[in-house]
Amino acid sequence: MKKALFPGSFDPLTLGHVDIIKRGVAVFDEVIVAIGINSEKTYMFSLEERKQFIEEAFKDEPKVKVMTYQGLTVQFCKEIKVPFILRGLRNPADFEFEKAIAHTNRHLSSIETVFLLTSAKTSFISSSIVRDVIRNHGDYTLLVPDSVRVKK
Repeated sequence: MKKALFPGSFDPLTLGHVDIIKRGVAVFDEVIVAIGINSEKTYMFSLEERKQFIEEAFKDEPKVKVMTYQGLTVQFCKEIKVPFILRGLRNPADFEFEKAIAHTNRHLSSIETVFLLTSAKTSFISSSIVRDVIRNHGDYTLLVPDSVRVKK
């Protein structure tokens, strides 16, 4: 069974994330959406809210699992015996950043990183843009799946 880990903060889950997860399911037998916990970061949504957003969005997809973790992503992959990390690329800056991380991860372990290009219709969406739209009372619903409900 080929498993991949799709790590991120998912603060919040966006249509770009959903696109990569759906396409990842077509490539892998299981995609584990792994919410990283970084105590140095301030989140708009609680860990439980972020987890619920993802679980609700993929409630009808048995190949998608949701987990949380702390520490190095490659270490978590080793712990749960997942040989692939799945990452989405929106633009050249993403590629350069993700390439450096992938090389480091490969140096630290045998974990292989698989990149998928985001679809043209979601390539402009990022969680930071969504948070900014929410903070400024804009219509964020065009950028996120229906599972993301803002009560703030």
